[in-house]
Amino acid sequence: MRHHAITTAVTATLTAGALAVLTAAPAQAAEYSSALKIRGVQYDAPGRDSNSCATGNTDEEYLTIKNYSSTATVNLKGYVVKDATGNRFVFTVSHYLQPGDYVKLRGGNGSDSDKYNVVYRDNCNFMWNNDKDTIYFYKPSGSRADVHAYTKSANDRDGNGYIGFHS
Repeated sequence: MRHHAITTAVTATLTAGALAVLTAAPAQAAEYSSALKIRGVQYDAPGRDSNSCATGNTDEEYLTIKNYSSTATVNLKGYVVKDATGNRFVFTVSHYLQPGDYVKLRGGNGSDSDKYNVVYRDNCNFMWNNDKDTIYFYKPSGSRADVHAYTKSANDRDGNGYIGFHS
């Protein structure tokens, strides 16, 4: 009888704890638990698309990632950005984002810079489709940090090739 009472007490405690966690969870279930989120994407580089490394405009296509934490500095090393077809970029070196700071992940070639908040993919091919795509952002652990699908017609009301996701 005593064993049953302990089991019942433990079950009641675990159930109450689970309910407290569920009621404390944010209402938007689609949000992921991450300080880093995709702030926006310039999916359609201004001008006529050209992926020529010498004269193209792939460096005008970029994804902005922001640290929305008010206290934590986050290292981007090991984070992964992917599109719907599997094109991917891995942050292979340390790049620290202070609380409220951001980085633009640009196409093309260039010099990565903490001072200018830029990392280049060192790839002259466009990553984001101009009509629709899905952007996946993964933590080094492999869990999702953020994800956004877009279509030009539904999400880019002013037609400037830029879509913001988090303010």
